[in-house]
Amino acid sequence: MPYTVIIHPLGEEPIVGEIENVPTVKDTMVVVTNPRRLDGKELHYLADNVITVIWPFSRINFIELMPSKEEEDIIGFVRE
Repeated sequence: MPYTVIIHPLGEEPIVGEIENVPTVKDTMVVVTNPRRLDGKELHYLADNVITVIWPFSRINFIELMPSKEEEDIIGFVRE
């Protein structure tokens, strides 16, 4: 199950993409498919036909995991 993530590279604007597995502490890089800007536009520094990019963790500030569609549909506590 792919996870949608927002990656915050050092000194660059955030990037949205999908990853297959959540990175562990032993990983040194993250493989991102369909990388794009937050507004959905292409990244200017990638070739037009690139669909997968490998970023080393040394170039990443942090990664945000976005909720899946199933998690968004879960009803939490409701105060009436």
